[in-house]
Formats: sequence, C-alpha cells, structure tokens
Amino acid sequence: MSHVRRRWEEAVLTAPTTVEYVRQSHRSAHWFVAQTLAELLHASGLRKEDIDGLCLASFGLAPDTAIGLTQYVGLTVTWLDHIPLGGASGIVALRRALRAVEAGDAQVVACIGADTNGPDSFRAGLSNFSLFSRDAVLPYGGGGPNAGFAFLTDYYMRRWGATREDFGKLCVAQRQNALSYPHALFKKPLTIEEYLAARPVAPPVHLLDCVMPCAGAEGFLIMTRGRAETLGLPYVRVLASSERHNAFPDDALQFRGGWVHDTERLYGEAGIEPQDVSFVQTYDDYPVMSCIQLEDLGFCAKGEAPELIRRHELTTAGSFPINTCGGQLSVGQAGCAGGFLGLVESARQLTSRNLAAPVANARFGVVAGFGMIAFDRGLCSGAAVLARADA
Repeated sequence: MSHVRRRWEEAVLTAPTTVEYVRQSHRSAHWFVAQTLAELLHASGLRKEDIDGLCLASFGLAPDTAIGLTQYVGLTVTWLDHIPLGGASGIVALRRALRAVEAGDAQVVACIGADTNGPDSFRAGLSNFSLFSRDAVLPYGGGGPNAGFAFLTDYYMRRWGATREDFGKLCVAQRQNALSYPHALFKKPLTIEEYLAARPVAPPVHLLDCVMPCAGAEGFLIMTRGRAETLGLPYVRVLASSERHNAFPDDALQFRGGWVHDTERLYGEAGIEPQDVSFVQTYDDYPVMSCIQLEDLGFCAKGEAPELIRRHELTTAGSFPINTCGGQLSVGQAGCAGGFLGLVESARQLTSRNLAAPVANARFGVVAGFGMIAFDRGLCSGAAVLARADA
C-alpha cells in the first residue's frame, strides 16, 4: 500500500542534549530524565512552563510511565507520549513530536531517552523484557541478545562473505571517532589486533562486538522554525522519516529490516540521493546490524556492506563517516537513550555545535533506529534524513 507523506515544513529539531554516561549509577531513570529536562531548558533558554509536550522513552521507569514523570518534575503538558521502543525510540519520538507541533497540539515538545544501570539492572531488564523472553528463552538457558545475534551474524558471514576483519574495521573506526567525544565510556584507541583477540561471547560474536550497558540520557526539542529563530537556537530540518514494525515476519532469520520498504520514498521525500549524504548514524548494537542498515538504507546492495567497509575510511575525516561520536560500541548503551544517540550527534554535526570531531562541510545526515529484540530479530526499524538549516 502506498502512502503519501508530506515534508515537514514548520517543525525543526534543536537543543541536542546529553547527560553524561556512567558505567553504573545508584540514581534512578527518573533522575536522568529530570537532568535531561533541566539541560534542555538551560540549552534553549526556555522556562519549564514553555514545554507543553513530552515524548519519553525509558525501560527503567516502571511502575511509572511518562504521566507520572510530569508530576515528579512539575511539568504541565497538552501532549504526551511514552514510547519504550529501545533503539527505535529516538526516530519514533522525532516523528510523533513533529506531528504534534505541526498539528498545533503542542508548541515545544521535549523528547527524552534515559535509563539507569545498576549492578543488577541488565539481568532484571532481561527477565521482564517480554513474555516471549521470559517464557520461551530464559528457561532454556538463553540470556540476552548475544545468542540471537550470533545466529544472525553467522548467517550473514556465511551468505555474503563478511569477515571479522570487516566488522573490526568498523569498530576500530568508531573507537577513533569516540576519542574526541567527551561522553564516550571507551577512552583508549582500539587496534584491529585487539579487536580480533577479544574473547568469544557467543561465536562468531566476540566481546568487542557487544555494547556496554550503562546509565545516561539524550534529549532534544521540537518546535517551530520561527520560534527557534526567535530564540536564536541553531536547528536542523527533518527532510524525511520512516518507521515500520515487524516488517518481515516470514523471514526465517533476520537479514533485512523495514528500511527496505521505505528507502525509496525516504530519499524521494527528502529530495536527495544516498551519495549526497555527509554521514550515517546506524544503530550499532552489533556490527552486523550496521552492515544490514547500510544496505537497506541504499548505500549499497544487499550483501555489499563488507565491500563498502573495505573500500572506505569510516572516521569523521574519512570518505564515509559513520557513527561520528563513536556509536554505542564505543560510547555505551544507556537503554532507550541509545535510540536517541544518533539523532543528538547528527544535530550537533549539522549545527556546528560539535562535541565529537566534525565532518567537514556536513549538509545531510541519515540516522537509523532499530530495536525491541525478540530472540531472533528486532521488531522496530526507522530512519530520518536531516539537513542543515541552510541546505
């Protein structure tokens, strides 16, 4: 079925914000949400009373949801959404907040992804992630996504000839990008020899193919272009976006995502082609997923991502910059905040408010979202094409 979607003309993204990542924290997810809101107000010069929309993503708020947070932080809103969709949360929040502002349901929407990480947070999260996980995976010795992505990675390597050296080149480049990013938890350079020597976790997945769970938060504001200009806030335009859930339920094993259905429309709506893109932010929970996203988002054909990786330099100074602040593999994965990381980093790159090393003359960026992992696949996929204000 074909759907006609209009380009966002009035609403823009501004005030990209990060609450510093830490490996573990005794503070609650609620604290990280509140800190992000405070940082958004500081970055924008707005008062709390000016925020009349909230889109919140967090795994750690239970038994609370976004409505409870409004009371805790003293926020009165006319539009509210709670979307704990993991790595797709940022893209979904962006799309819904854009609609809210353009429809007049809210004037300023705070979009926040935040989670904490204590000594037992990851195990507790796994045991309550879904009925499928609780009843059909954990009782048989499965724990977390590593085993499922080992199946997926093994299939991808056998079918399309990817090697651990290909995945390693991606990880090494992202670590180089992370060295200039102050919020990255990994502060030391990574060599391909160190990557290849990392201990196996669920072969062919090894330790440095896995993200590090941590605590932290990301956020941004959606408002009208006119308001951003009045406030003197640099902003980025959203040229196009997409989301799709449970896209290929009949695939025996995941080797593609919902982006396949939407990529042609995404670039058509944005008015650009993949070769016009200055950088790409993939949702890099595992290197193989970056490969799949690069293919499904039109940067190469299916199975050709390993060759793309071999052909290009992937750092911010290279010919194909990817995950310019280091991605989750070098920054860390702060729960639902991981789904916001690429959007926040892209906004900084496209407004020249960099914390990481800048991509020279960046005009357009593509951000992917991917999340909500059942045993054998991620159910949510999304993407956005962002542009400098003057592009």
